[in-house]
Amino acid sequence: AQTRTYARDQGAAESDRPSARQRNQQDRERKSKPVGRHGPPQDGFAAANPSRRVRDRTGKPARDRHGQDRHKVSQLIAPPVAVRFLPRPPVFENVVAQIKENAVAYSLFALARSFLEKPERYEVRLTAESESPLYQLGENGAVVFDREFLEQSAFRLAHEDFYKIEITLAEPIKGNFSNVARCRSSGTLLGPTNHHNYQPQLRGLYEQRFSRRMSFADYQRQIEIVTDPALVEQWKEQTRKIVTYTTVREETSSTFNSAADAEQHFRQNYLPGLLRSAQEVTITGVHSRRLPDRALHRAIEDAWTRETRSPSEIMQELAGRFREAGLHIFRHRRGMLFVTSIRVRAFVHDQAGVSPSVNAILETLTATPGITRKELAEKLLVDLANEEAERAKLALASNMHWLISEGYVIEFNDGSLDLPKGKAKKENVVETAVSAASDDSAATAKDEKELVGSTESRPAESRQDEVVAPAMNTEGETGD
Repeated sequence: AQTRTYARDQGAAESDRPSARQRNQQDRERKSKPVGRHGPPQDGFAAANPSRRVRDRTGKPARDRHGQDRHKVSQLIAPPVAVRFLPRPPVFENVVAQIKENAVAYSLFALARSFLEKPERYEVRLTAESESPLYQLGENGAVVFDREFLEQSAFRLAHEDFYKIEITLAEPIKGNFSNVARCRSSGTLLGPTNHHNYQPQLRGLYEQRFSRRMSFADYQRQIEIVTDPALVEQWKEQTRKIVTYTTVREETSSTFNSAADAEQHFRQNYLPGLLRSAQEVTITGVHSRRLPDRALHRAIEDAWTRETRSPSEIMQELAGRFREAGLHIFRHRRGMLFVTSIRVRAFVHDQAGVSPSVNAILETLTATPGITRKELAEKLLVDLANEEAERAKLALASNMHWLISEGYVIEFNDGSLDLPKGKAKKENVVETAVSAASDDSAATAKDEKELVGSTESRPAESRQDEVVAPAMNTEGETGD
């Protein structure tokens, strides 16, 4: 496919294509060349000259579907910032309360992924280097690395907090206009290029909707001039709307008839007190997905992707907070971490002093770990008369309640039962389990999916007492 594309772009005939043997020989020759100052050769015809920009058949730099230069996108420099995801306190407290209400064990791996599933469930802590601090607009405003960019965008990002915006209709605009400029990406009409309001509208639309995708120069190239009289009339109707800005934080309100005047007032009275620098900033997950800084937004997105695959850091954070909340962390099933409200421990009592029914439960779980309550009852309650069977069921339920509440038997949230492992040497169980999850992420994910996944395939009888995974209540989220 690469050879066909290369031949097509260079105008070569189909008969000029090298054979498979020739292509293999070319690959061997290319790989045998010494690594130059630009690094090892890359796949594709762009590798011949890494310093040259990829071009299409017209000789112009190749662009993506948004019209953005792909070379410039690849050159987006990652900011020097450490990204860490934390459970959002209200959601975490809700999960802790639900775990304490029952006696089942939950997978820490699955809980960590559940927190990362929705931005309403987590917070993002950004830590910058001392020589390149972060800049934030107010206590809960936008976070960027470029102070100048934040100063330029401050009014657009925060004007709703300081001004009441009202829209009224004025008289239709006078004059003859033969064409108007239109944004191809959004379809927004910007007016004639010689109109006094054209440049402010162009810059405002770019900053509001396209600054994360492309440079301003690239955005200008996708502006088109249309001569349709209907579109000209549509633009005239739009210009009738007059937007006024009225201050809401002053004893004596001031009203401005244009965004430019309101922005000037904002810069003089509010902006100096809003800009602040910090080495560490914590923002909500929702806010982290709306940052105006493209490089910082990409860094958070990449960190979220890595953490979702192997949630080692948030697992450590959850383990520490669960312990502080009085819950217990233990290892089971290939060293994976689980959390429960009960301290699990191996049964070490003398079997001679324990009832036969308790011994039968322990022996059955030792022989067949992972069975459910229904399967356990089917193995123990056999060949019994009606009255005797009823008494045996009550005794089994009572014994199971005692064994689980004392930590001698583990009941997982998928309904399976197992015995705790013997006492192990004291060590950092969090780091050990996290390392195991990172080394074998795919296998771990499969096991956890089986652990906390849907139980619809199991008979209804075996699910009647089942406790589902804690629901993460995000009520009260304001969508910052």
